[in-house]
Amino acid sequence: MGFFAVAGTILFFMQMVIGLWVYFCFPSLGWKMPVLLLPVLFSLLIQVTLAYTRTHYGLWESVAYFWAYSWAGWVFMAFFIVLAFAVLQALCTCFHLPTRTFLTQASMIVLAIVIIGSLIGGIKQPKIKHLDISISHAPEMKIAVISDAHLGIGVPLKRFQKALKRIAQEQPDAVFVLGDLFEYGPHREQYAQALAGLQTKYGTFGVLGNHEYYVGLDKSVDFYQKARIHLLDNKTHILPNGVELIGINDVHTSRLQPEQLDALLQTTHPTHPRILLSHQPLLTEVAAQHQIPLMLSGHTHRGQIFPFNFFVKLRYKYVYGWYTIAKNSKIYVTSGMFYWGMPLRFLTSSEIPLLHIQDHD
Repeated sequence: MGFFAVAGTILFFMQMVIGLWVYFCFPSLGWKMPVLLLPVLFSLLIQVTLAYTRTHYGLWESVAYFWAYSWAGWVFMAFFIVLAFAVLQALCTCFHLPTRTFLTQASMIVLAIVIIGSLIGGIKQPKIKHLDISISHAPEMKIAVISDAHLGIGVPLKRFQKALKRIAQEQPDAVFVLGDLFEYGPHREQYAQALAGLQTKYGTFGVLGNHEYYVGLDKSVDFYQKARIHLLDNKTHILPNGVELIGINDVHTSRLQPEQLDALLQTTHPTHPRILLSHQPLLTEVAAQHQIPLMLSGHTHRGQIFPFNFFVKLRYKYVYGWYTIAKNSKIYVTSGMFYWGMPLRFLTSSEIPLLHIQDHD
């Protein structure tokens, strides 16, 4: 509840700022409605809606959930856009430039583009992204990666089933799950059954993300079991083709220390092609020290919406795509299968990485 209280306060402040700009653009509206009444009303509605939809599910609850999170996302983006236009207006005023009408029209156009564009970005199905990677002594294999699906009330079951069907059509040899798989909502068993029905040569392997801890570790582990995901919680596993998998729990929420990862990697076989699965792109220096050829991570969503695209770079060194950690170590950070909370994406896209691994010798 503490998180939602803080988020609600910030959201209220952002709506007030947006309301001030609306009042500046359209003074005939008066200031009370856009600056005070509507921010109070929408902030309360969002708080009530998010609390109610955590325990009540149905068609109207889903509609309310999508409205609340979408509104929150639009407010966040609109706040920074309005702030930029307000600064620009202030500068123009200093130079006595008559730009009020132009900036009013321009700001409304930009806001409309961002709102529509983010909605379309959220609705779009995740793209299958084919990636080639060479690992010494690795057998040829194809791996589908699922990360940050955040299934439940925010992602309809049919949408997830459609994405799994596309994965199945690619005929991967294995599926890797990088965490943040299921949140809360209806059809929990059906989501697990859908993933369990994804047949591959070597099976499905996964690690825990931070949201597995947030929603309850026991519930999350139970979901993994029902989805037939071989959980690698600080464990290793050697596939029949010789590829060695190393999976670690979410670094932050499990408080995994570099020394713990170092000890785990010391138990692996350097002569085997090794792949490290970690929800967050952290402790990469430890992986590099052990010359882990490939590390796979998610969590960042590539920012998901503007301007998180830029803020996330302040927190993480590796945000999205391929990076070379060291001479013989690489990491791929995926933007995620769907989205978290806000069913929106702007200046980013959802994806399902499909790795084509081969020997480079």
